[in-house]
Parts: sequence; structure tokens; C-alpha cells
Amino acid sequence: MSEPTDECREALHELYGYLDGELTPEKREAIGRHLDQCLPCAEPYDFEAELREVIRRKCQEQVPESLVAKVRAALAAEQLRQGTTDGA
Repeated sequence: MSEPTDECREALHELYGYLDGELTPEKREAIGRHLDQCLPCAEPYDFEAELREVIRRKCQEQVPESLVAKVRAALAAEQLRQGTTDGA
């Protein structure tokens, strides 16, 4: 296996900034070109990008509307109960 180039080291060093959109447009373009042309660097990029997508999809909160309605009703009932006991 060959030694990574300076360009490879920079691309991998900036990988998270690239994925997070935190780089300047010029740096983002340069790293994007490198990733398009360099398979050893594209592999970690593909892995990280796919991992982030899986985490994003799995971490979305999708609460059933029936549960939301029950929680709202319970909160409203508790507020009524608190209101009647506070004034007694």
C-alpha cells in the first residue's frame, strides 16, 4: 500500500468539516475533487456519510399522534387538578 499524499492527509483531516458543511467553498470544492478521484480517501468518506445518514434517520422522533393526544390530555387534566387544589 502506498504512502498517503499530502492531499490525502488534508482531505481526511478535513473530512468532518466537509461533511458538516463547515469549510469555505474553495476548500470544499478542492476536497470534493480529491474524494472523487481518490478511492482510498473516498472509502472513509462514503462510510462516514452513510453512517451519518443512518443515524439521522434512526434518531428522528416519530411519536404516534395517539400518544401525543394522550399526553396532552394528561397535561390538561393535571393543570385542572393543580388549579382546583391550589385555590382550595
